[in-house]
Amino acid sequence: MTSQPEPTPAPGPDPREPDMPRTMKVRQKALRTGWTTGTCASAAAKAATEALLTGREVPVVEVALPSGRRVTFATDSSGPLSRDRAEAVVVKDAGDDPDATNGAHITATVTRRSEPGIDLDGGVGVGVVTRPGLGLELGGPAINPVPREMILQAVSEATAGHEQGLRVVISVPEGEKMARKTTNARLGILGGISILGTTGIVRPFSTASWRASVEQAVSVMAAQRESTLVLCTGGRTEKGAMERYPDLSRVCFVEVGDFTGAALRSAREGGLTRVVFVGMAGKLTKLAAGVLMTHYTRSKVSTELLGEITRYVGGDDGVVQRVGAANTGRHAYELWEEAGLLRPAGQELCRRVVEVLTRFTEGALEVEAAMVDFTGKNVVAAYPPDSPDG
Repeated sequence: MTSQPEPTPAPGPDPREPDMPRTMKVRQKALRTGWTTGTCASAAAKAATEALLTGREVPVVEVALPSGRRVTFATDSSGPLSRDRAEAVVVKDAGDDPDATNGAHITATVTRRSEPGIDLDGGVGVGVVTRPGLGLELGGPAINPVPREMILQAVSEATAGHEQGLRVVISVPEGEKMARKTTNARLGILGGISILGTTGIVRPFSTASWRASVEQAVSVMAAQRESTLVLCTGGRTEKGAMERYPDLSRVCFVEVGDFTGAALRSAREGGLTRVVFVGMAGKLTKLAAGVLMTHYTRSKVSTELLGEITRYVGGDDGVVQRVGAANTGRHAYELWEEAGLLRPAGQELCRRVVEVLTRFTEGALEVEAAMVDFTGKNVVAAYPPDSPDG
């Protein structure tokens, strides 16, 4: 049997950097951070629980962020509805981020139940998950894992010393309307918004000032005569990147948000010689498609490209079709994992990212790319493949 030659990779796409949304204005002062829906939900849940157990209004409540930092919230309203039921509302303040859920009335209703433990569910205005690929239970509420942990911790703090089974329902009365301004429906989250957050804090990633902060961070490391820039998409990937490159100074790690193009230009102008991009499947797919300003209003994940990669690394027609029709980059990742293709497909995705970033910088920088899992801690593929863990 004659062996087939290795397929030759097709030429990559031309790098492009779409304009930012018109709502993004340059500001002359530092941007104000805000609170995620997850943090607000945890505060409302704790206030409602305290109101249930004490029979009184709870005007102020303190909760923990994932970092361990404690923050205080004023409730918009709180108090018992009956002997066995209480409710509290916290109004979300997104700071200076152009967030569709800013001003949302995050509401927690807490009810006594005979079974021990805490049962958490979503109510009116919280989306229901109808498609795979989001890391959430189908048919369940769109309450992401970190917010879920925050809510359960907040309620547990309020019930310390009380052996009380509780049902906690998070709702957002205006959530269904707010969700129309998000990508939830396209992702299969129907009927409302998602309860989101990984740090508990909304940082204004999607603004001209955030882009300026990225450029400034690159300039700072260049001024310290560092030569390697590690671009991370967020807090989770930054932690994974720091574990992967323990010998690099902390200043080398920059949370790039949506502004990869701006960071690369600054790196080149600052005389840096090497850049590493560490991200999850969705962001890497956008870069591999040639998009260097990856705000969700200006680009989407091309699962067709992921299907093409699946075929390239030897996936059968069925897997290629399923990946090409995947709901999200995460869903494609899960399909690769099921098919035993995660490492080769991830490596090919990283190779295409390297090609795009190399072309964008006209070869002035040595480029590497690494894909992490959805904890952000574990590198599952990299290019070049002989780099650490690659």
